[in-house]
Amino acid sequence: MTCSMPPSRPHLLGMSTTAFQNDLFGAAILPGLSQRDEMITPEEEAELIRRIDGIELMPFSYRGFEGKRLTASFGWKYDFNTAKFQSAESIPDFLLSLRARAAAFAGLPEDELVQALLIRYDPGAGIGWHRDRPVFQHVVGVSLGSEAVMRFRKRAGTRFLRAEAPLRPRAAYHLSGEARWEWEHSIAERAVTRWSITFRSLSAQNEAPRSHD
Repeated sequence: MTCSMPPSRPHLLGMSTTAFQNDLFGAAILPGLSQRDEMITPEEEAELIRRIDGIELMPFSYRGFEGKRLTASFGWKYDFNTAKFQSAESIPDFLLSLRARAAAFAGLPEDELVQALLIRYDPGAGIGWHRDRPVFQHVVGVSLGSEAVMRFRKRAGTRFLRAEAPLRPRAAYHLSGEARWEWEHSIAERAVTRWSITFRSLSAQNEAPRSHD
């Protein structure tokens, strides 16, 4: 499915001055981040939400800490408690059409998106500052249910450069290059439920930037 709407643009936020924001408002200030609205129809969105809720989702666990968001991984999974990366159950058939669209949007062969991560963010659930694990390369996400904001930050001396990009329902984003490896991202807690589907490709382990764990 193609979309005639222009991609969303991120907004760069200065740490202290409004003038800094205004000078760069609307500029392509985050290389490697692209977005597309209306990646799927409302009917497809409702069906995807129904299918995700029909899967056994488990609380995200990191070194013994249990997060509020519920997840399921397919194709490959990374265990944050054991730091082990291993194969997982095959990507379900109901995700294959969306994976094909996500790959086309990102300009990738469909079979390069070998991992699918399903997440349900119930009220009060978010995700803290992080970069995706270096075993992964391209990151393509689709948002469902309600709007959120993806926040970005990158250290610049003793301060952070910051950016924000809306995650609208049924829209997709693609992280590669600088946005993928040099910027951290997070999603703040919200009062309403939201779902997401994220597809990832694998990186060559000996080529991935090892400092971005």
